[in-house]
Amino acid sequence: MKIITGGICAAQGFKASGVHCGIRKNRTKKDLALIYSDTVATAAAVYTTNLVKGAPLLVTKSHIADGKAQAVICNSGNANTCNANGVEVAEKMCDILANELKINAKDVVVASTGVIGQPLSLEPIISGVPSLVSSLSENGGQDAAEGIMTTDTTMKEIAVEFEIGGKICRIGGIAKGSGMIHPNMATMLVFITTDAAISAEMLQKALSADIKNTFNMISVDGDTSTNDMVTVLANGKAGNTEITAEGEDFNSFMEALNTVNIHLCRMIAGDGEGATKLLECSVKNAKDEENAKIIAKSVICSSLLKAAMFGADANWGRVLCAIGYSGADVDINKIDVSFRSSKGTLDVCKNGAGIDFSEEKAKEILLEKEIEILITAGDGNAEATAWGCDLTYDYVKINGDYRT
Repeated sequence: MKIITGGICAAQGFKASGVHCGIRKNRTKKDLALIYSDTVATAAAVYTTNLVKGAPLLVTKSHIADGKAQAVICNSGNANTCNANGVEVAEKMCDILANELKINAKDVVVASTGVIGQPLSLEPIISGVPSLVSSLSENGGQDAAEGIMTTDTTMKEIAVEFEIGGKICRIGGIAKGSGMIHPNMATMLVFITTDAAISAEMLQKALSADIKNTFNMISVDGDTSTNDMVTVLANGKAGNTEITAEGEDFNSFMEALNTVNIHLCRMIAGDGEGATKLLECSVKNAKDEENAKIIAKSVICSSLLKAAMFGADANWGRVLCAIGYSGADVDINKIDVSFRSSKGTLDVCKNGAGIDFSEEKAKEILLEKEIEILITAGDGNAEATAWGCDLTYDYVKINGDYRT
């Protein structure tokens, strides 16, 4: 398996585009994105567990109930959530696109991101869809990635090439997510395409299993969005024998999917609103996987720990504090903690107690852009990893006037 270019257009048979249609006032920012397969594909998705769900999620869930989809349309700048006519608007977005593409509206996945509770006008979408469709290109992945961004500072895309049954397959993805990220089923918005042949049932099984160790292990600010969704389309263009059961081929697909998802997780966490650092918390020797996940997620969610990392302060007591209130079944007297970056590794805690270390070396390590928090629980063999970011002044600035 190797990383390749192309993002969501790396897989055979997929094109994409992104345009500014007028939802956002800033004409330099794209606000409408399209992903299109030249044949109907198998489809799977996972959605936010927030009781408040954006209307597009409800429509998408209905549309892909048959395990099929051919196109994805997503607007940014307006989340189409908590609107009385939200479902109607989402359905009409699908109809408008379907008419232009000459496909079935039920084969359209629809998504929206941006401000919650603000009515979404169809006028800019009606005027923008023709140029969106005419702009479709095998090189349009980056345009689509830009079209789904809100407070993101960088576009997020990745693609890998792998082999199934002697056939070269590709899988790629784009994501948006910077704030309001504390998933419990998905993350902000992630769209994945593959030319591997896999049944809808196995595609859903693969996605549902993988997010438990990827997107469910990210946190930027502790808020679970109303519009979180991860969608995968698989059109079978690679020509492999369709994956219909577990086995070697399914495992190869799972490995490729996991690789794409981990890359997107790191991109999302590292681009948290106002963030200056990507934080990765790795737990090993935990009692079981569930406890390892609880520990890792609690540490990565700690506002105090996140603030300490912003200040390059090796305040390891905040790590133990987060473990202590996490609810994990763990012996705090066996906990070891280290900090690591490209500047080296520093042990700061052994068996739940502080040890002597160089504050100068700690500062050098923690001033880097990517910081690893290494925790050894000492009472088992299970492992887990979670991703997050530091907490900065800019997070408050961004969200203090996000709507206005």
